Amino acid sequence: MNIKVDELSLKILHCLQRNARTSFVEIGKEVGLTSPAVADRVKKMEDVGVIKNYRAQVSHIHLGYQLKAMITVRAFVGKLKPFLEIIKTFDEVLNCYRITGNENIIMEVVLKDQFHLEKFIDKLITYGETRTHIILSDVISNAAISKQK
Repeated sequence: MNIKVDELSLKILHCLQRNARTSFVEIGKEVGLTSPAVADRVKKMEDVGVIKNYRAQVSHIHLGYQLKAMITVRAFVGKLKPFLEIIKTFDEVLNCYRITGNENIIMEVVLKDQFHLEKFIDKLITYGETRTHIILSDVISNAAISKQK
């Protein structure tokens, strides 16, 4: 099934990306549709995979994680595949991506403090060289995606 993502659907997506709990009635008022029409468009976008899922955005600080960092890994020869399996078991990892360039992996992690960071890096260095970048603040976070023009 293929659907056209028109201007109205883009407006609906923008509302949902801003707050996925916005009611279809509220979205309808904002975009000029009835709530059943909004629900129908959302269902179609879910069915074809335009909308993949809904999540709660959680504050890492309120859960006791004082540090957020980006860590890159340049895997040692023969260590990439084992790393890709073990990294899935680490609770600290929010996001992990294979990338191009000198490093193989970049990941976003949350940590309780610098001692937790040190222990976490100690786990990683058996798989490769690491570089750590502490995140000081969010400049842009989870920005809404819109259709290219």
